[in-house]
Amino acid sequence: MNRTAAYAEYRAEHFAWSCDAGVATLTLNRPERKNPLTFASYAELRDLFRGLAYAGDVDAVVLTGAGGNFCSGGDVHEIIGPLTRMTMPELLAFTRMTGDVVKAMRACPQPIVAAVDGVCAGAGAMLALASDLRFGTAAARIAFLFTRVGLAGADMGACSLLPRVIGHGRAAELLFSGRAIDGDEALTWGFFNRLCATGDVLSQAQAFARTLADGPTFGHAMTKAMLHAEWAMGLDEAIDAEAQAQAICMQTGDFRRAYEAFAAKRAPAFEGD
Repeated sequence: MNRTAAYAEYRAEHFAWSCDAGVATLTLNRPERKNPLTFASYAELRDLFRGLAYAGDVDAVVLTGAGGNFCSGGDVHEIIGPLTRMTMPELLAFTRMTGDVVKAMRACPQPIVAAVDGVCAGAGAMLALASDLRFGTAAARIAFLFTRVGLAGADMGACSLLPRVIGHGRAAELLFSGRAIDGDEALTWGFFNRLCATGDVLSQAQAFARTLADGPTFGHAMTKAMLHAEWAMGLDEAIDAEAQAQAICMQTGDFRRAYEAFAAKRAPAFEGD
C-alpha cells in the first residue's frame, strides 16, 4: 500500500489530535460528560482510521480520554434518545457505522495503544478492545453495558473480539451481565497489558508507542494484519500465510539494515521500508 498521505497535522473536529515524530495521540475530549461519543465523532473516527491506512507520517497511535476518564460510550441525549425514534433502515445505518469504526481500527497498519483511566463503558470499552494493546489504571472501570439498556451484548464486534482477549467464559459473563471490572481484574483477565499509576498511564502508553514507531514499522503493520487475518485460519493455512508474509518482509530495507547493524555490532536504525 502506498503510504504517502500526511496525517501528522490532521485537524480533528470532534476530538483532539497531536503527533510527535510519528506517534499520534488521539484524545476524546468532552471531559464534562466523561467523553461520550456522538454521531459526528463516530463518523470522524471511522474516516480518520480509514485514512491512516495511507498515512506516511504516523507510525503508531495512542488512544485516550481527557479529564480522568476514557469514554462513557454513546451520548445518552445525543445518540440514545434519537435512536428510539429512528426507523429500522436508519438504525441499521447507525449500527453499521459504529461497527465500521472497529473495522477501520483493525485494518489500519499502525499499532494502536489505548491508555485507559476511569470510565471505559459501552462503545468506549469497544474502542479500547479494538486497540492492539491496552494500558490501564487500577481506577479504570470497564463495562460492556449494552444489556443494561435493553440491547444485546453483541455490539461493534464484542462477541468476536472479547472472547479472543479474555476467554469465552469471562466474555460471556461481562456481555450478559453488563457489570464493570476494575483495573486489577482487567489485568488479571488479560484485558489490560499493563497496569500503571493514574498519572503515568498516558506517558507509559506513549513511551511504548514510541518504541513501536522506532521499530520496523512495515514489519509491525504485517504483524497486525496477520494477527487479524489468522483468526479465521486453520494452523496449516496460517503457517503458509506467515511464510508469505515473512518472505515479503525479508525484501525490506529494514531487514537488511538489521543484519548490517548486527554485523557491525550496533543497534539498527529502522526506516520503515
